[in-house]
Amino acid sequence: MHEGYSNHTITAYRSAKNRVDPYIPYHFLHETEPGLQGGIETVNTVFLTGKECAFKCLMCDLWKNTLDEAIPGAILRQIDYALERLPPAENIKLYNNGNFFDTKAISPVEYPAIAERISGYKRVTVENHPKLVNQHCSTFNDLLAGKLEIAMGLETIHPAVLPALNKQITPEDFRSAARYLAQQQVDVRAFVLLNPPYITNPYENIEWTLRSVQFAFESGAKRCSVIPVRPGNGIMDVLLKEKDYVPPSLDMLEEVVDKALALKQGQVLADTWDIGFLSRCAICFDKRKERLAAMNLSQQTAPNIQCTCKKDHG
Repeated sequence: MHEGYSNHTITAYRSAKNRVDPYIPYHFLHETEPGLQGGIETVNTVFLTGKECAFKCLMCDLWKNTLDEAIPGAILRQIDYALERLPPAENIKLYNNGNFFDTKAISPVEYPAIAERISGYKRVTVENHPKLVNQHCSTFNDLLAGKLEIAMGLETIHPAVLPALNKQITPEDFRSAARYLAQQQVDVRAFVLLNPPYITNPYENIEWTLRSVQFAFESGAKRCSVIPVRPGNGIMDVLLKEKDYVPPSLDMLEEVVDKALALKQGQVLADTWDIGFLSRCAICFDKRKERLAAMNLSQQTAPNIQCTCKKDHG
C-alpha cells in the first residue's frame, strides 16, 4: 500500500483550472430528492465558484472550478444570480467545491446576508470537511429559518486507504464531527467512495464501500451518497496507469446501492452525475441510469435491467 502523495505532488500533476467568473456560480440546477420524512422534495442546487479547498485529496477534481483566493461579497452575488434564474423549491444546496465553514473561503461576516437570501427554504445543505466542523456551523445554523444539513466526506473506512487519500481524517474524526452536529440539531449527509485508489479487487471494493456506508449511518448520518471515483484530475491518471486505481463498473454501483438500501439504516443515493464512464454498453446504459435515479427517489430496489451485455461480461 502506498503511503500517499504530498500536496505538492498532487497539485504538480494537475492541468490548468477552468476559467470561471467569480460573481457567477459555475452551475446550478433544479432537481428532486426523497424527503427524510417521506415523499419527494424539490431542491435548488447551486455550485458556487469559491476558493479552492485547503485539503488536497488524492481523488478530488472539484478544484477545476475554483478560485485561488476568495473575493468578499462574491458568494452572495452568486446566490442572487442563481436564485433569480431558478424556480421555487423546498430545499437548497450551496456547494462551494470546498468547505462552507472555512473562514478563508466564506467569512462569517457574510452568514447573516446569506441566511436572509435563503430564508424561504425548509432545508439548507452545505458541504464541509469534518475537521472544520466547529462553532461556525452552530452560528450559521442559528441564523437559518430552515433546517441545516452538512455534507461531509467520509470516503472510506479502509485503514490503509483513507490515510493515503490525503484527506487528513480518521473514521473517528468523522464520527466525532457527526456527533457534534447531532448535538446542534444539524443533519449529516455522508459521501462514500466506490473504488478509491489502492483497492483494485472489485469484490473488496464493494465490501469496503458497504462497510463505509454502514459506518456513516452508525455515526449518525441520515443520508449517504455513493460516489464512483473517476480518473481525470492528473494524479488519478497516474494511478490508473500504474494500476493502483481501477475504475468501477456500473454493475458494481448497482450492487452497492442494492445492498446499501437493504440495510435500511438511512437514505442511500447513487451519484449519477456523468457516470457514462462506468458503462460498457450503450444499449442498456440509459435505462440502468434511470433505474438508479428512480431508486434514489423511491429508496426501494427495482428489478435489474436485462441486456445481452450482461451475458457477454458474465
